[in-house]
Amino acid sequence: MEKQHYYFASDFHLGAPTYQNSREREAKIVAWLDFIKADAKAVFLLGDVFDFWFEYSTVIPKGYIRLQGKLAELSDLGVKIYLFKGNHDMWVFDYFEKELGATVISNEFILEANGKRLFLHHGDGLGAGDHAYKLLKVFFRSRFCQWLFARLHPNLGIGIANFWSKKSRLAGNKREGKRFLEREEEWVKAYSQTLFKEHGRFDYIILGHRHYPVMIDINEETKYVNLGEWVNYTSYAKLDTEKLELLHFEPNK
Repeated sequence: MEKQHYYFASDFHLGAPTYQNSREREAKIVAWLDFIKADAKAVFLLGDVFDFWFEYSTVIPKGYIRLQGKLAELSDLGVKIYLFKGNHDMWVFDYFEKELGATVISNEFILEANGKRLFLHHGDGLGAGDHAYKLLKVFFRSRFCQWLFARLHPNLGIGIANFWSKKSRLAGNKREGKRFLEREEEWVKAYSQTLFKEHGRFDYIILGHRHYPVMIDINEETKYVNLGEWVNYTSYAKLDTEKLELLHFEPNK
């Protein structure tokens, strides 16, 4: 049977907040990938897969071997893997391309599949405002900044980054409530107008970053999907031959 389904997930934040928490989360992610491999045509991981990542020329952060092994298995089975750069793992370079055959996406990606048109992005730095972060993002992604960080010994560089990572907001608190959803709907409807002018209409706008799994009708033609995260939610999206669904993976069922 031809594989026709596309899967989307984001914000695993592997490595945080503790080693044990991360290993337990990694086991769930591997179980999910094993669950979908039979009918997956492509898997899109929309950033912040790792709470920190930096590739030196001959060194990568240790750990995450079970995830890498499962992704390699899917790739060998013919499943296409797309790995987006998030704000926590923007220093992904070519390791996953060489070792896993993945396609690394730096910014947005437009997907046309199963008769649908989708806009995909990690979700950071979009829309109006947030100028300080956008400037910082340009600096962090610059060759000069990457060259500077690469001058640090891996024990020091990765150690500093992991310490800083533990001070971040992570995905820790569940962002529930009517006020959050109202703000999210207002934000995405405003952003979608700019997006449509630049790229035309989409059936789905799929983002991560904002850490709350939700599907919102932008208009009669377009839905916004935030993929949530895997610290509090094991949420993901699936596009079959008819529609896209926002789902939750339950590894014990």
